[in-house]
Formats: sequence, structure tokens, C-alpha cells
Amino acid sequence: MEMLLIELDKNATIPLYEQIYDQIRLDITNGKLQVGRKLPSKRKLGEFLNVSQTTIELAYGQLTAEGFISTVPRKGFYVQAIEELAYVQPTGRIEETTKPKPDKIHIDLSPGHIDTDSFPFKQWRKYAKDVIDESSKDLLLLGDPHGDLPLRQEIARYLYHSRGVNCTPEQIIVGSGTEQLMPLVIRILGLDATYAIEDPGYPLTHHVFYHNNRKVFPIEVDQEGMDISMLQDSGATVAYLTPSHQFPTGTVLSAARRTALLNWATSHKNHYIIEDDYDSEFRYTGRPIPALQGMDKGDNVIYISTFSKSLMPSLRIAYMVLPGILLKRYKDAFIHYASTVPRLDQHILARFMADGQFSRHLNRMRTIYRRKLQTLIDAILPYTPHISYSGEEAGMHIMITVHVNRTEKELIESAKKVGIRIYGLNKYRKNPVENDPSFLIGFGGLTVDSIEKAIDDLMHAWEINKSDESI
Repeated sequence: MEMLLIELDKNATIPLYEQIYDQIRLDITNGKLQVGRKLPSKRKLGEFLNVSQTTIELAYGQLTAEGFISTVPRKGFYVQAIEELAYVQPTGRIEETTKPKPDKIHIDLSPGHIDTDSFPFKQWRKYAKDVIDESSKDLLLLGDPHGDLPLRQEIARYLYHSRGVNCTPEQIIVGSGTEQLMPLVIRILGLDATYAIEDPGYPLTHHVFYHNNRKVFPIEVDQEGMDISMLQDSGATVAYLTPSHQFPTGTVLSAARRTALLNWATSHKNHYIIEDDYDSEFRYTGRPIPALQGMDKGDNVIYISTFSKSLMPSLRIAYMVLPGILLKRYKDAFIHYASTVPRLDQHILARFMADGQFSRHLNRMRTIYRRKLQTLIDAILPYTPHISYSGEEAGMHIMITVHVNRTEKELIESAKKVGIRIYGLNKYRKNPVENDPSFLIGFGGLTVDSIEKAIDDLMHAWEINKSDESI
């Protein structure tokens, strides 16, 4: 029997048994050791290589486990046939994929950013410490599929006092984001439902309808919100809209259109309204706009909201309030579903709300965002009439319209060149327009001190001078 030619480096960091394994495996895959060939015994190979039998046994054991060799009792080890190479030795460095160079952005005017500097870390840490304790070990198990009752009770109480929403905790479903809850709503509304959406509107939610192969009718938005007469003529059975602060224009659905919308919903038993109340906590002028759900007498409004703007986007906690008939459908369809939100996070938030910390945080953030909004408006005013703005009543962004002879794309590129990322309104439209380009200016993630310079730099990039200067 020929002995195996194996070179061992006893000073290497790779164990000896692994060196033996690697070389025998490579000889088998390369065909140097033919199928059926008998290998030296553990004792003979150990003596030949001057290593212990245990080392040979480890190498043979790994080769046997991976199917390269087999053992025949009282006869020895034999090379097995392999259908294909189980491993391929690398012949050189793996070339890294060339990544595109990121844009050098210094200011991001995203409407989705929040003021992370003002988050109540100390208070949140306290509740997290209280919840993450051995006394809460039951929270390691699955909870209520609709979300744990303490959180749903706090949400119901908060909605009644702040938004005029009439609901019981049983009607509330907690989920890990609007985009996770919406497909569930679509399924319980059935295959025959067709959807009216705002144009412009929130693209992520709109994609949900398209990805679920539902028929969609874009409905124009003007200064009073969604055009209800166009909705009535569309043939849609479900209207999805953001009535309290339309995204992205910032308009508020007028009282007359609210009434017309609710009348449309009650005109047919299969008509429903999906009310997305995404940032209703932040209103700066007048009294809070009551939710459509609280005005609904026909049980036709599905109310959806989230803690992304009020607390943090990464919390991934949203919720919906279902009318009675849809709640029954939901239970029948998703009785076996588990909640998608970790129970620990649910209970931290529930305690945070129960102790009044959530309300105090919102009051503090309204003051902060109101100051940022006023600073932003003060920075824009000198550039009128070349710039006009709207949507300043609520939320964390406004919309500006630029009255110059340039396209939206050109203005976006000009801003990018000076390190400013800005979001054009056509990004949110199904039917883009070219005249009077409009943009969203998010101020949530900006500091008060940076806002004026950001606007000045943006206007300079657009070659727009202040109104008392020549343009």
C-alpha cells in the first residue's frame, strides 16, 4: 500500500488534523486518489507522519462525515465516489464589488426625519430597565396576537382624549408598521374592493395596493384635500387618505369634504375609508382636527396611525382601529397569527404612556417643532415671491413651490451639488407635472441654528436672491 504524501507544518496555526484532512480531501476531489482506493490505517499513517493516532482519527472522521471516505469494519478506510466537488479551493483573492461613491450630503431635508436630540432617553431607559427583569419572564412567551392588552388600553385612552376616536381596546390591532398592517386590511376587505388614493400621496402605502394586485384610482388633491366628487365618479369602494395633514402637500380635508366623504362611505355597505393619521400629534394653529373615525356614524372608517413620528421610526409600532364587522373578519382570517411587535417593546411603551411620559414628551416636541417651523418660515420669507410655501399648520414638513424657469430635476441636481438632498413633489405623484416645481422641506431632523443657513445655501444653489436684491 502506497503511503500518502502529506506535508505538515507543525508551526502553523492550522491544527495538524485539519492539514491532513485538507490535503486528502483535495487529492480526492482532484482525482489523485481514485474511487475505491484503500487508505493507510490510522496507526501506519500516524507513524509515517510522526503524529498521534488521535490526530489521524480526527482527520479520517471529518472525511467520513462529509462523505469523502467510508469505513468497512475490520478492513479499513476507502475513497468514496463523489458526484461533484463538495468544496473548491480558492485560487486567489475574491474581488470586492465596487460600491458607488455616496453623495456628499451635508443637509437632508427629508420629511421623515425626527429630532433625535430631544428623545427622552433617561425616561425610556427607566421603563426598559423595569420591564427587562426576571419578574417579567412571561414576556418572553408569545402574547395576544392583537397586541398585549396594557398597550391597547393605553392607545384607546390616548386616542379618545387626543383624537376623538371612539373605540375599545378589542378593536385595536398592534403591528410593526403601517406597511405591515395595510396588507392585512386589504385581505379582509376582499378581492372585489377597489381603492382610491391621493395623488400626490404616500408612495410606500400606495405600493402595497399595487403589490397586492388591487385596482387603484389616483384622485387629485387640491387646497381642500382629496377631490370627493372625483372619488364618487371613480367607482372605488375604499378611499385611502390622510385627512388631518395630507401627505405630502400638508392640506387639511375641509369640513364640507369630510361630510361628503362620510356620506359617500355610508351610501353603500361595502364602502370604507382608511384614515391614515400619521402625524396628527403635531398641530400648531387652531384646535386639533378631530379624526374622521370619531365623526363616523356608520362604522365605515378604518383608523391607522403609528409612533414613528411621535417617538421614533425604529420602534416599529403602529396600530389600527377596525369597525366591528371588519374586526370579526380579521379574527376569522388571522386567528393563528402572532403579534409582529416584541412584547418587551409593547410593555415599555405601555408604561411610558400610562405614567404620562408620552403626553409630556408630545407637549415638549410640539414646542420644539413649532420653533423650528417658525425659523424655517422666517428663513423662506425673504425669498418671496420667487418661493411660496404651504402646509405649515401641522406636521414636520412644509411644501414650497419655486417660481423659476427650471425643472424639478434641475433644481434637485443643483441642490445636490452643494450637499443638500431635497425631495420633489413628483416623487409622490402618479401623474407628474412640470410647471412650478414643488418640494418638501422637512425640518424635524434639523437644528434651529442650521435652518437659516440651509435655506440660504439652497437658494444660492438655485440662483434665487432675496426679494430686495436683483434676481
